[in-house]
Amino acid sequence: MSSDRRALVLGVGNILWADEGFGVRCVEAFARTYRVPDKLVVADGGTQGLYLVDLLREHDPVVIFDAVDFGDAPGTLRVVEDDDIPAFVGAHKMSLHQAGLQDVIACARLLGGCASNMLLVGAQPEELEDYGGSLRPLVRAAIPPALAVAQRYLADHGIEVQRQQEKPRGAGVITPGLDLESYESGRPDDSMACRYGDGRILSRTPQS
Repeated sequence: MSSDRRALVLGVGNILWADEGFGVRCVEAFARTYRVPDKLVVADGGTQGLYLVDLLREHDPVVIFDAVDFGDAPGTLRVVEDDDIPAFVGAHKMSLHQAGLQDVIACARLLGGCASNMLLVGAQPEELEDYGGSLRPLVRAAIPPALAVAQRYLADHGIEVQRQQEKPRGAGVITPGLDLESYESGRPDDSMACRYGDGRILSRTPQS
């Protein structure tokens, strides 16, 4: 690793769309589980899209957590490295205006200086259409093994992260009030908030 670059652990995704929030919840858990050394940055990339380009140019190595549709069973983890990453990401966007990780990597390479050591830790989502929903159990269960993969990869690049007693929720990485515990405790259930769309509007057959 270049002496003037720090490593990066980056989570991307949208916590408002169920398993799409996997990457963000991973960095939240990473910051709470491990003691982060000065030469490592842990960041919630959320849905910032092209605003993440400079992060990929300024850090090396880079570990990225994301929900990726590999066509596997829900909760299955896959690990992809370096030049193979763009082939597996960017297929699912929540809007036509959203830049996917594939676009971010392409722009970083066009501008020069993109991280040469990158690892994608992707989890197969189960549900992406539940607005306001949270991670499904199988996807949530994939977080600890995903963190272990990242820890080993960083160690292979000379960056040791040690486990610690868990920090308070949020741990300074997630916007206060959006950490998993707060999100779960404040999220209305299906009976109070229609998260899948109103059938009277979405149905092709008019209803009386």
